[in-house]
Amino acid sequence: MFTGIVTAIGTVTHSAQQGDRRVRIACPYDPATIDIGASISCSGACMTVVEKGGATGDAWFAIDVSGESVSRTAPGMWDEGAKLNLETALRLGDELGGHIVTGHVDAVGEVVGSEEVGGSTKLTIRAPKDIAPFIAPKGSITVDGVSLTVNEVRDRDDGVCDFTLNIIPHTGEVTTLGALAEGDGVNLEIDVLARYLKRMQALAG
Repeated sequence: MFTGIVTAIGTVTHSAQQGDRRVRIACPYDPATIDIGASISCSGACMTVVEKGGATGDAWFAIDVSGESVSRTAPGMWDEGAKLNLETALRLGDELGGHIVTGHVDAVGEVVGSEEVGGSTKLTIRAPKDIAPFIAPKGSITVDGVSLTVNEVRDRDDGVCDFTLNIIPHTGEVTTLGALAEGDGVNLEIDVLARYLKRMQALAG
């Protein structure tokens, strides 16, 4: 489990196909605090550490990314040079500063608008129709691993929806969200309560 509060930005320094895709990510963590087999959220996708190294402030860890994971996450996010929002798994007793995040990407959305409003950035993201019904104003959503509150939702005739977010300068600086532009793909995870409602709805149908 995660909270959607990003603790570092990592950079993909190596990405090669060897069965699954082996991806090495540089990060500012202390490698002594990274356990082999531990879970780390990489822009919203929960991944397992299989290697680690480096020194404090200049560490790295490696993960194996399956073809399924590549197909269900934003295009290009596992390529060399890509920036990733990182969060280590929630420990018992840690502060829950965001909301409960599972690290399972429900869909890839598209940034369809970005404008400065009062010093912050108003992002508009288009969500596909399979998750559109589970996005609600003032509800929580995870975008590239970041816990955010939905401001507005506009439903479209084709079943998709556009929803808006307010990205304050601090959030833009300490995550990758400040660099998003129109046309970029983002990993979306609906709120865990909406996930259960989705399952209940499927069974009821």
